Amino acid sequence: MRPIRPGDRGPAVTEIRLVLAGLDLLAPAAGPDADEFDVETERAVRAFQQSRGLSVDGRVGPETWGALDAARWRLGARTLYHAVPEPLTGEDVRSLQERLLEMGYDAGRADAIYGVRTSRAVAQFQREVGLTPDGACGPHTMNALRRLGRKVVGGRPQWLRESDAIRQSGPTLVGRTVVIDPGHGGTDPGVVVPDGPLRWTEADLVHDLASRLEGRLAASGVRVQLTRGPAPGECLPDIDRAQLANALGADVFISLHTDGHANPAAEGVATYHYGTDNGVTSATGERLAGLVQREIVARTGLRDCRTHAKAWDLLRLTRMPAVRVEVGYLTSPTDRARLIDPRFRDRVVEAIVAAVQRMYLPIERDVPTGSIDVSELRAVVAASTVVD
Repeated sequence: MRPIRPGDRGPAVTEIRLVLAGLDLLAPAAGPDADEFDVETERAVRAFQQSRGLSVDGRVGPETWGALDAARWRLGARTLYHAVPEPLTGEDVRSLQERLLEMGYDAGRADAIYGVRTSRAVAQFQREVGLTPDGACGPHTMNALRRLGRKVVGGRPQWLRESDAIRQSGPTLVGRTVVIDPGHGGTDPGVVVPDGPLRWTEADLVHDLASRLEGRLAASGVRVQLTRGPAPGECLPDIDRAQLANALGADVFISLHTDGHANPAAEGVATYHYGTDNGVTSATGERLAGLVQREIVARTGLRDCRTHAKAWDLLRLTRMPAVRVEVGYLTSPTDRARLIDPRFRDRVVEAIVAAVQRMYLPIERDVPTGSIDVSELRAVVAASTVVD
């Protein structure tokens, strides 16, 4: 789908304007200008993207279009149930999931998809309030939800649940499954920067990073899967990358990118995790993002552009702690000089391995940033292999 952008006209623009008007982000339009993507429409799209944790570019690409389509539904406007094979999706589903999570029910991540886990949470709620536990959210269930307040206080229930799962799994990396996602690839090279006779591309650099990370993690006893090879025929959509990680039952998902900007002075590293504007977040993803960010900054000296919550499909649809790392700006001469140095890429990789290890350490046994020697992790695995 070609992004719909300012200056475009047509039925699709009319549809976009209708949804934005229904969200009170844009005044309803009539007459000959109702199908024009004008300045006011762009502002409304940007406001919508900001509120949904999407990339704020003022254009309507596949991800923004999907979010707009989901936003048509308000909780209570229709009966929700687990449909097979195409589950119901929408803003009403996400609102329901967030409500259930606030009350302490395990609906999983608030991903706006009415799947098995959400249906089970609804059924548990129905059982406890004396309704037929059919897992469908109709008028009677909605009335019961409106009457009741929070069930768990003193902490975020989902945060407690995710943290406990990490703690119960133990501190070692041996036997874990990590999916590494080199961004772009195939027909999408990502950021491209000519440099004299050379041509640096984001897709090539992040695949090299991913390959180095694969080797370091494998040496630490981790099962590793990459989402693509060095030269795929086409670019795999983010939804397919998330589904691959879910199908493999991954414990961690790491997506690697470099950034780009028209201003060559823009530089630094940023890390993203799943989260929305109203505070719903992947607790373990947020912790992993913070660890990755701090380790990379400490070990490489890249400018700290901090961690951010986003609702991108890649982060929203993965069922494990997932982060997207923008390892510097390829358009920055300073960052580019570092990124093209293999020794620098090795330091980035060691930082990510250290962050993954720290995520599994109990809080009381956590270590200072930059203190983990990745070679020691490999030595422990090698020693255990000799003993066996």
